[in-house]
Amino acid sequence: MIAELTKVQDVIENYKSAVFEQDAEKFASAYAANIHVYDCWADWECKGISRWQESANDWFAGLREEGVQLKAEFNDLVIEENEGLAFIYSNVSFIAYNGAGEKLRQMTNRFTFGLKKENLSWKIIHQHSSLPISMETGKGIFHLK
Repeated sequence: MIAELTKVQDVIENYKSAVFEQDAEKFASAYAANIHVYDCWADWECKGISRWQESANDWFAGLREEGVQLKAEFNDLVIEENEGLAFIYSNVSFIAYNGAGEKLRQMTNRFTFGLKKENLSWKIIHQHSSLPISMETGKGIFHLK
C-alpha cells in the first residue's frame, strides 16, 4: 500500500526511496493524474500519469538490466509552501552503484516541482528537469557547479 504524502518533505523522501527501490508504482504515487513533465531526456515532455509511470518502468528496467542501484540526493533544496500549493527546487544528483556497492557514475540535474494538496496528500502536478549547456560544446553539464 502506498503511504499518504501529508508533508511536502514526504514527497521528496518518496521520490528518493522509489528510485532506490526501482518501484514505478511508488514513484508514480506522488504525482497527480494530470501530471505535466518537462524532461531533459528523450521525450521532452510527458502528460498524464499512465505515460509517466510507463517512463519510470522503462527507466527502472534499464537500471535492473544493467545491474545498477541508483540513489537520488537533493542538494541546495528549497521548499516554499502554503495551505494548498507548494514549490520545490533543487539540484538532484543521481549516483549509480554496482552490486558490490562501488560508485560507477554520477550526474546532476536541476529540478523544479509544483505540488498541490489533493485530499490531504501532496501530489506533484508539474515537474521540470534541466541541465545547463556548455556554450563551447553544446553538450549538457552533468555535475554540480
